[in-house]
Amino acid sequence: MVTYTTIDTPDGPFTVIERDGAVVAAAWSAEPAQVAARAGLEGARPGECASALAVRAYYDGDATALAGVALDVAGTEFRQRVWAALRAIPAGEVRTYGQVAAAVGSPAASRAVGGACGANPVALFIPCHRVQGAGGSLTGFAWGTDIKESLLAREAQVA
Repeated sequence: MVTYTTIDTPDGPFTVIERDGAVVAAAWSAEPAQVAARAGLEGARPGECASALAVRAYYDGDATALAGVALDVAGTEFRQRVWAALRAIPAGEVRTYGQVAAAVGSPAASRAVGGACGANPVALFIPCHRVQGAGGSLTGFAWGTDIKESLLAREAQVA
């Protein structure tokens, strides 16, 4: 069964969608259908998602609360490697697209890392907000650089 929960956060409504106890989609949106569509899903029903507790804990100051949440995300082998590398970035730290590319064994693939970040179907759980441009710029973020900045500031306070 595919269920969703929408949580009020300081950064706006955040919807998380789970299938069989694993997060399959998540984003700052009050529209579950939009969040589901981004991950190629249909038919999510309202219900309690266990991962909502981790989101609440994260916003209550536990920057590590999301690390152990099970994910079920589809993507190419390269995107899977990038997403794993992003999950390994400690809260309160950032990496550049180039650093992530090098970490996954493709040092010339910084643009492809950006593409993997942009395709991330489980925002916050795969922390693409911890990736910035080579010059330290926040660059793009699907939910707005204001949210990216907020998340980084939140993590810097608790790291």
